[in-house]
Amino acid sequence: MSTVDYEPTSFGAACAPRTLGDGTFTADLRHEWSIGGHPHGGFLVALLAKAGVAALAEHGEPPADPMIVSAEFLRPPAIGPVLLRTDIRKIGRKATVVGVGLEQRGRSCVEARLTAGRLPVRRPVWNDAPPLPAEPPPGAVTLSGDTPEGMFHLAKGCDVRIDPATAGYLVGRTGDPPRMRLWVRPRDGEPDPYFALLAGDINPPVVFNLGRFGWAPTAQLTALVRARPSPGWLRVQVESRSIQEGWFDSDAVVVDAQGRIICQARQLALAP
Repeated sequence: MSTVDYEPTSFGAACAPRTLGDGTFTADLRHEWSIGGHPHGGFLVALLAKAGVAALAEHGEPPADPMIVSAEFLRPPAIGPVLLRTDIRKIGRKATVVGVGLEQRGRSCVEARLTAGRLPVRRPVWNDAPPLPAEPPPGAVTLSGDTPEGMFHLAKGCDVRIDPATAGYLVGRTGDPPRMRLWVRPRDGEPDPYFALLAGDINPPVVFNLGRFGWAPTAQLTALVRARPSPGWLRVQVESRSIQEGWFDSDAVVVDAQGRIICQARQLALAP
């Protein structure tokens, strides 16, 4: 293995599928975009979205952005090569729909549906964004190294800070509400709509605040991209509304440096 393999790959490069010319693509899932031994769910959603948009360009359609991604996680893929199959389901003036599946070693791992179009460019008429500082406060904790899920490899590719007042699990508290506030930005370049999808799933599982540690696999995730993010930090507020038996929901709102909501993500996951 060459020394190049040990250097972190930027988000843009790691999230760029390679076309096989027939609506299928290949990609390599890398360790720096994983947690423990599992590729990061938000990264997989971004990769699926990029493959769907690439399939439209290959089909001769005008440039498009990801607007909605709805993904079913069937089984976790391993670090390594994957195959992405696309199926253009509808071509419309405002919204085009593409099915995208991620396979590894002949098994389907993630199945998604992408709605693509042109993201709004004007300022929103209504924007009820959570009141978060534009930049991480001085006491924000940098997420890196070991976590209850395993090694946080994403720290090699992006800078993630968490408000310690919303992450009692970091100091051994187990009775805090399942809510967190975070800030994230790529280490190389500026955030784009695909990085916004990653940011919608960047938080540690909110059930950590209740003392439920370990891997929390996502069953289903739906993300709405609302606008192209401006340069700078992305701020994220995430919370759970209901935790019942082995299941919990997680709702994230991602806000850019201009204070605009740029992504909303909701998922249902298994609690450790």
